[in-house]
Amino acid sequence: MNPPEQTRARPGPAFTVTFDGREIDAWPGQTVAAALWAAGVTSWRTTRSEGSPRGVFCGIGVCFDCLVTVNDRPNQRACLVPLRPGDAIRTQEGTGHDD
Repeated sequence: MNPPEQTRARPGPAFTVTFDGREIDAWPGQTVAAALWAAGVTSWRTTRSEGSPRGVFCGIGVCFDCLVTVNDRPNQRACLVPLRPGDAIRTQEGTGHDD
């Protein structure tokens, strides 16, 4: 059962975004983190020092564990960024810059 059927919500039509080149479905108003979770993705960043995997920790934009690159913009908090059709999301390694 998909989210609108569970809640009887009437969002706009689903759309597609990409995560590391893989197409995933998203709903209007859904954040990057919510769409990734729904697609079974729980980690999308690695730490600078040890390369440890990270995903959502606080879910409210305080901890910065969920940083991701969206449309070539690094350091976007996945728990806060709403998706738009065609967005390209990429796993972020370290700072997301060419250090």
